[in-house]
Amino acid sequence: MAAAMLAEVASGVSELVAAGGILPGLAVVLVGEDPASLIYVGRKLAQTRKVGFHSFEHRLPAETSEADLLARIAQLNADPLVHGILVQLPLPPHIRANRILDAIEPLKDVDGFHPVNVGRLSIGTEGLVPCTPLGCMLLLDSVIEDFRGLKAVVIGKSNIVGKPVAMLLLERECTVTVAHIATRGLAEIVRSADIVVAAAGSPGLVRGDWVKPGAVVIDVGINRIGPPGLDSRLVGDTAFAELSHAAAITPVPGGVGPMTVACLLRNTLIAAKKQRKWALRGARDRSASSA
Repeated sequence: MAAAMLAEVASGVSELVAAGGILPGLAVVLVGEDPASLIYVGRKLAQTRKVGFHSFEHRLPAETSEADLLARIAQLNADPLVHGILVQLPLPPHIRANRILDAIEPLKDVDGFHPVNVGRLSIGTEGLVPCTPLGCMLLLDSVIEDFRGLKAVVIGKSNIVGKPVAMLLLERECTVTVAHIATRGLAEIVRSADIVVAAAGSPGLVRGDWVKPGAVVIDVGINRIGPPGLDSRLVGDTAFAELSHAAAITPVPGGVGPMTVACLLRNTLIAAKKQRKWALRGARDRSASSA
C-alpha cells in the first residue's frame, strides 16, 4: 500500500510539473544526533528524492538555541521553493517542541501538528492530517468496508497518534474509547473492540487473550529491546505471535512505518497544490486591483 501511494505521489508530481506548476519541496530539520532520528530522516529524504521532490536537509547541532531554530523555521516559511516543513522529534530538552511546531506555517505543516490543522481535524474540515493516523486509517480502509457502529479502542493519548486517530475514527461513526497505560481494566476494554489501535509505546502490551477473534489490530508501537547494537530488535505494542486469530494485524517493523512516510509525501504534494492555488489567486487579485 505504501509503495502504491508513493507511485501515485510520483505521478502527481509529474502531472503538476507538466501543467506548468511547481516542483514540490520538502525541508527536513534535524537538531542533534539522536540515532533513531538519523535513521528516520535518512529514510524520509531517500523517498523524497525517489518521488521527484526537491529535498532540503537542515542538520543543526544539539546546542542550537530555540531562538535560532525559530529563525530557521521563519526562513523556511518564507522560502517559495519549500512547500512542506518537517521538524524531526524529539528535540533537545532545552527547546520547547510546542513553540517550534506552532511557528510552522499551517499550509506547510505536512506533519499536521500545528494547532490550526489540529483544529480542522477536530471539527472535520479540510486540513493536513497527521501522517501516522492517516496511514492507520488507510490500512483500516483496506479491510473494513463500513465503520459505522464498530467499537474501536485506541491505546495511547498522544497528540501525535492517539488523539488524532480517535478523531478520525469518530468521523467514520465508530464508537471510540481512548485508553492509556494507566487505564484500569484495560484488557477487558480491549476485548470488546472490533478495532484496536495500539500506540502506547509499551512492548508486547496487548496479549493474545486481549483481542477477540476477527478484530482488526493496528500496531503503532516502535520499541527497541535487547542490548544496544546488532543484538537489539524492534517490536510493537502487541504480542504479534499470539494474535493469529485477528482478522488483520500490522507487523513491526514494516507496517505503519512505511505508510507514515508515504503519507508525509502525500501531504507535501497536497500542500504544494494548495500553495500554488493560493499564489495564483493572489496574482489574479493583484491584477484585478491594478486594473
